[in-house]
Amino acid sequence: MAGVTALGRAEDLTAFLDKLMLTLAKHWLPLINLAVAVYAGLPFLAPTLMALGYTLPAKIIYTAYRLLCHQLPQRSFFLFGPQLAYSSEALQELLGPQKLATDSLARSFIGNPALGYKVAYCQRDTAMYVSILLAGMVFGLMRHRLRPLPFALYLILLVPLAIDGLGQFLAFYESTWQLRTITGSLFGIATVWFAHPHLEAGMGEIRRTVNEKLRLE
Repeated sequence: MAGVTALGRAEDLTAFLDKLMLTLAKHWLPLINLAVAVYAGLPFLAPTLMALGYTLPAKIIYTAYRLLCHQLPQRSFFLFGPQLAYSSEALQELLGPQKLATDSLARSFIGNPALGYKVAYCQRDTAMYVSILLAGMVFGLMRHRLRPLPFALYLILLVPLAIDGLGQFLAFYESTWQLRTITGSLFGIATVWFAHPHLEAGMGEIRRTVNEKLRLE
């Protein structure tokens, strides 16, 4: 009797896992888009909360994303101020050089009512994750017609980001917010175009396999 009960429980668990896998395979795209929307959206919520006076939850977001991005103000977008972006020279002139004397001091500058408040990740990350979200939403409209981007072309579209990022990292030059936005957006769009059609094909195979298994049962 105990063996029959254990077998029944194992069969129930298997059936539950099959149905869970089928649900995930059916709805993988909105789930991924939702996760990206949350990740991409919270950095915009931080300056909004600062502007509304909710400094504690805003600073929690800034602190959490500081683990994932440098948050340098000269490489970040600003909301609720007169300008969308400020160069290092402009910030030094407006704030005084002591405010940006070190990277640590620069990262800690969130903004103020006069300049606005920075988005909680840099301009390049903003472009990357927003473009991944938008491209994922567009993919939902054409998922059965879009072929995956060839890998060689995918690598080519990553070259501008690599050149701009490496050149800036090695201090060959200071990139601009326009270049960071363009190269980050190319990365995001290319990544979705390359990855999502493969994911759709793989999830389609899972749907077919699980549906066939459930029919046989």
